[in-house]
Amino acid sequence: LMNNEDNIFLSSAVELTKIDVKDLQIGMYVSELDRPWVETTFLFQGFELKTKADIKDVQKQCEYVFIDVEKQSKTIIFTSSNTAYSKGQLDKGPPPKKKSNFSQEFVQAEIVFQETGSIVKSFMEDVTLGRAINLEMAIKAVADCVKSIIKSPDALMWLTQLKNVDEYTSQHSMNVCIFSIALGRQLNMPETELEKVGLCGMMHDMGKMKVPIEILNKPGRFEPEELAIMQSHPAKGWKLLMSDPDMPGYAIDAAYGHHERMDGKGYPRGLPAERIHLFTRIVTIADMYDAISSDRVYKKGKTHLDSINIMTKAMGSQLDSKLVLKFIESLGVYPPGNIVEMTNGEVAIIIEVNQAKKLKPKITMLLDENKKRVKPRLVDLAKMDLDASGKSYGIKRMLRAEDCDIDINQLYNMGLIKDCLGGA
Repeated sequence: LMNNEDNIFLSSAVELTKIDVKDLQIGMYVSELDRPWVETTFLFQGFELKTKADIKDVQKQCEYVFIDVEKQSKTIIFTSSNTAYSKGQLDKGPPPKKKSNFSQEFVQAEIVFQETGSIVKSFMEDVTLGRAINLEMAIKAVADCVKSIIKSPDALMWLTQLKNVDEYTSQHSMNVCIFSIALGRQLNMPETELEKVGLCGMMHDMGKMKVPIEILNKPGRFEPEELAIMQSHPAKGWKLLMSDPDMPGYAIDAAYGHHERMDGKGYPRGLPAERIHLFTRIVTIADMYDAISSDRVYKKGKTHLDSINIMTKAMGSQLDSKLVLKFIESLGVYPPGNIVEMTNGEVAIIIEVNQAKKLKPKITMLLDENKKRVKPRLVDLAKMDLDASGKSYGIKRMLRAEDCDIDINQLYNMGLIKDCLGGA
């Protein structure tokens, strides 16, 4: 449970939200500034923005402020990119076409994935030791991820399947960053917005570094008091990120709100849907998907289809329904890095999604029809309708790699992708 210092801090400032001055709206209540009040022309320490002139006055003197959501006007309808939800966000048309393909992007994506993974891990070690997060480095790493996903999302998406249960928390934050960017791309967000939502994903779980390791990695069910400590991580993340004067408000909001629900039954604040930021909604979806589909110390990960089924049942109550559907579109029917069984019993791994023919991705064969290992070979299902016996050929179902005695990490380390692409 939170100690007395935490309780005092949260009770006195828990509803203050950091916001860039360009995103201020009439009706907001400015409670704190990014500088001492005596250095400004404001007469009162705390005031409501009643006119456009009030907003311009704040914008002239500050870069960001802290608003008190409990005191602001209840008539505010959030519409900007830095507020709760933008109705027009789902009406921007289809996502942009890929600028490259899997084989061309994969080598660069490997570099981005490895460097970003190391950076996220170092951030979490810094937080544990009480050091500050290197925000400049984080922003650059996210920008590299965005560039890779814009070129060919399949490459980084494939690499999210390389998981180590002992490094779950850092890998999870990196994967949530990647999945959040992929969903943002599906929404046709501009590159600057993709960088923002990616940073939200990267920072969303930093509060877990303030949770005792024995609780964070407990293999069994939480006791009530342990659950309370675990569920304090959004508030701890909020407090941690708020201590950095340069941390963007939207990233702080995602860390604080990624366990809120559309029906208002989430934690830690029980926010109603209209007060949950678009970026936070995106991160919540990416967070849930990676958590469900990953192996943990206390459970085995679900297949892609099982994960999506769980999430569709949570639409409307926990998750934003329209965004979940967009997320499923961003992953594709058969996401890169997933294991599939073919109609003739062979087993393969998905390499690259075919946007035009979604049921016919590029795959690499791993096992024959008797589940015996074979020399990996790349197959483009869009060009292959029949198997060796002349029967209709396609994907029958998705499998867990472990159930087929397949180790994706081991295959990758042995050069599976490069060998297949080299022979393509």
